[in-house]
Amino acid sequence: MRIDSHQHFWNYDPARDTWIDDRMSVLKRDFAPADLSPELAANQIDGSIAVQAGQSEHETEFLLDLASRHQFIKGVVGWVDLLAPNLRERLQHFSRFPKLRGFRHVAQSEPDDGFLAREDFVRGVAQLTEFGFTYDILIYARQLPAAIVLAERLPNQPFVLDHIAKPDIHSGEFSKWSVGIRALAEHPNVYCKLSGLITEADWKSWHPHDFRKYLHAVLEAFGPDRLMFGSDWPVCLLAGSYAQVKQLIADAVNDWPSRDKDKVFGENAMRFYSLQQGEPSGPSTSR
Repeated sequence: MRIDSHQHFWNYDPARDTWIDDRMSVLKRDFAPADLSPELAANQIDGSIAVQAGQSEHETEFLLDLASRHQFIKGVVGWVDLLAPNLRERLQHFSRFPKLRGFRHVAQSEPDDGFLAREDFVRGVAQLTEFGFTYDILIYARQLPAAIVLAERLPNQPFVLDHIAKPDIHSGEFSKWSVGIRALAEHPNVYCKLSGLITEADWKSWHPHDFRKYLHAVLEAFGPDRLMFGSDWPVCLLAGSYAQVKQLIADAVNDWPSRDKDKVFGENAMRFYSLQQGEPSGPSTSR
């Protein structure tokens, strides 16, 4: 099964979605399963993981509702307050939803670059392990040191790094990011999504060559067993099409054996998020 490990849906709300600024007019509308389904079919992708964009339990419920009505949505990465005193109660509640596979917090927007390493946040993420939930790490490159600490503190918690930690591809910054990537990849409980690259480059004039050294670095660091394709649709539309994003990753692994390509384009996502060929049976404590 070929899986897009990272895409979003939303009913656009300008008061809530303030991250969509004036440069992003293409995103100022609703994006629903009916919009994504033709893209998946055209690109021979069988299913997707819907990832939170808003920071509320309402967002989680919104995505779970869509997933219950659209079989191609194989899993949901939602949001829950990982600092809440009643977190365990909320995780027990959400563990009843078979398609809810994990959670994410928009740590890239936290003013403290060390947020992920804070004791209270680490304690919150630690509770995910008991319920078999994954955690998506959304950060900028400068926040990699905190992500490394988080992975070190919780070696039994499955993590996946979103968007290769958003290096500043537009400016060409590479050295510090690559050091952090190699250090994070040393932890076998951390996977990486090959996603979100074109929106970190020049939206109007990027070239495949711009991504070569970044892709080489993550492919070398994580290897074929811990990498997964993600479109970051519809955010990718700021800089290109779904097909262009998929082709960029396909070209990067073009010389790999077919078996390894299958891992990147589906098998790794299925294993990480504990998906089945049919409907997922629910969070599992064994990974």
